[in-house]
Amino acid sequence: MSFAVPVVDVSAYVRDGSPGERAAVAAALDEACRTVGFIQVVGHGVPAAVADGLAGAMDAFFAQPLEVKNAWRTPPEVNRGYSPPKSESLSLSLGVEAATRMNDFFEAFNVGASQASYPHAPGLPQPDYAENTWPDVAGFRPAVEAWSAEAGRVARTLTRVFADALGLAPDFFARITDHSLDVLRMNNYALPEGTVRLDGDLTGMGEHTDYGIVTVLWADQVAGLQVLGTDGGWHDVVPADGALLVNLGDVTARLTNERWMSTLHRVKPPIIDGTIQRRRSAAFFHDGDVEAVVAPLPECLAPGEEPRYLPVTIGEHIAAKLRGSRAGVVNTAADREAARVLAARR
Repeated sequence: MSFAVPVVDVSAYVRDGSPGERAAVAAALDEACRTVGFIQVVGHGVPAAVADGLAGAMDAFFAQPLEVKNAWRTPPEVNRGYSPPKSESLSLSLGVEAATRMNDFFEAFNVGASQASYPHAPGLPQPDYAENTWPDVAGFRPAVEAWSAEAGRVARTLTRVFADALGLAPDFFARITDHSLDVLRMNNYALPEGTVRLDGDLTGMGEHTDYGIVTVLWADQVAGLQVLGTDGGWHDVVPADGALLVNLGDVTARLTNERWMSTLHRVKPPIIDGTIQRRRSAAFFHDGDVEAVVAPLPECLAPGEEPRYLPVTIGEHIAAKLRGSRAGVVNTAADREAARVLAARR
């Protein structure tokens, strides 16, 4: 069976199309979420200039010497700032012990929604809503903030489609994303010579599922991203021209009782003539309110079907995942996801 990531045009929701047009989009997205969990989203309305600005900002930051970038590191519990190569193991967010032997070699810079982003909701817990640390790179902050605003708009557009596709109240996702734990993670896979050893089994970013509701990904059209298909094999995925790659996170899988898939994915480094080919990506994670409680929704349970998950707050769930990826503490609450990783490895 061939593997393909479905293309879904969401312009009917961006321009407030007719009920029939929106219903067709919702049906197409429901099919994609049931069968693949990754979508090539077009018709999103993000200006090309904003994407170009993001790419330029990333290039300017990551081109700096490592000792300069390290000045923008934060403690593991603060999901902001710079992460140098081999400082994280994404597979540990799923509780896979073997990942401790192979830290991921990507470098990243994170920004996210802070208390200042939500003045209407005072007293948000820290460090969940930590203030950002902005590097002293000309034009970096305005370019990144412009992209974050567009990616956030796309994410919220998609959750409107989600609600229609699942037969939920139109404002269902709005009620759990009033002060969403949103994070933009900018990744770079072009590392200086000698940083890693080309031993034939490098991991740019280990197998993992995303943590929240939905991820909106900008990426170079360079090979590396791989998605685990229902056939148990890993498949290469490259964004189509003008498309944003979108995938579901664990919160949505929990809400739908796995009617929709939080798909395992990883990055295997593209190596050409013994050199790692440069690859960049920027993932906008739309995760939901820290105190929102998520559990399988009655609308997503078939008659007689049992919930696969116990209720948990979004904050508790994401904290466990981050303790795995950033602090190296195995996530023991991810048994279902870990089983899928181990089955794929076999």
